[in-house]
Formats: sequence, structure tokens, C-alpha cells
Amino acid sequence: MCFNETNGRISKLMSMIKALPINLSNLQKTVLQQIVRGTTNPYRLVRRAKLILAAASGESNSSISRRLELDRVQVRQWRSRWFEEREKLSAAEEQQVTEKALMVLIKGILSDRPRPGTTKSFTVEQIVQIVEIACEECEKSDRPVSHWTPSELADEAIKRGIVEKISPRSVGRFLKRSDYLQPNI
Repeated sequence: MCFNETNGRISKLMSMIKALPINLSNLQKTVLQQIVRGTTNPYRLVRRAKLILAAASGESNSSISRRLELDRVQVRQWRSRWFEEREKLSAAEEQQVTEKALMVLIKGILSDRPRPGTTKSFTVEQIVQIVEIACEECEKSDRPVSHWTPSELADEAIKRGIVEKISPRSVGRFLKRSDYLQPNI
């Protein structure tokens, strides 16, 4: 079986998968239309709102994908996400939440989920303490240097117990973002 045959079969199977039905209440539809018409809403949010409105009107994933210039996988993903959250939306409406509260909920559903990544290694307090060291005279720390380098600051922060470990590169980033290196004009 060559690649094209496999690709064709996968494509055929994907088109046979029934799209999840999207049913919107009048209030949900109104809020989604407000998002679409909003001039300050992020483009991604507007496009996702359009996607849900199109899905609710019965449009196929392929058609939505072509019209909004999205991959069908993305269309399926957002349709699925909305489908998964339908009970939360219904519960909110049963509690008679305001239109504004429903807007916040819908924007949350249509927003990107947090992506995995490393957690912040240093607290704001630690960064401030490192910048404070940079503002001190080097001689006070018994260092045989005339000025602080990121490497010297990293060593001093470890010596003082501010952090267990830190790279000179991280120290350099902290200083670059602080007012320490920027002249007051």
C-alpha cells in the first residue's frame, strides 16, 4: 500500500466520522455573535466563535474548515471542546447568570488551555534580592572585582542562600529586565 492510498483511506474515514452536534441556546448564540462583532476581540477568539456558530447551523467540519481556513482537526477539536462544555453552559443558564457572566464563561471555553512547560524557577523576591546585590559595592562582598558580572552575581546569590543554583544567563536576564542597567533619562 503506497502513501497516497493510505492517506486517501484516512481522509475517507475522517469524512465518515459524524460531527458532534452543537445546539445553542438563544443567549449562547447572542453572546457568540457579540464576540464575532466585537472590534477589540482577539482574532483567534472571533474565529472560534464563528466556528461554533457555523457548527450550530449544521455546517460540516469540512465546510467550516474551508471557509475559516482552518485544519479539519482544529474544527473537530473546537467542536468537541464546546460539546464537552455544554453541561456547564446549560447549568450557568439554569442559574440565570448574566449575559456578562456567560460571556466570560464562553471566552474561557474558546481560549487556549495552558500549555505544558517549565514552572518559574525564581520568585519575585529572589529576583529583587539578586538585583539588590547588583546595586551594592563589590568590595562589601569581599570579591576581588571592580564591578559585578552575571557570573559573580550568580555565585554571590548562591553564597548568600538566596537561591540554590542559578546560571549567569538567568542573572543577566533579570538585570536586563530591571532598571538597573537602564539609564534614567
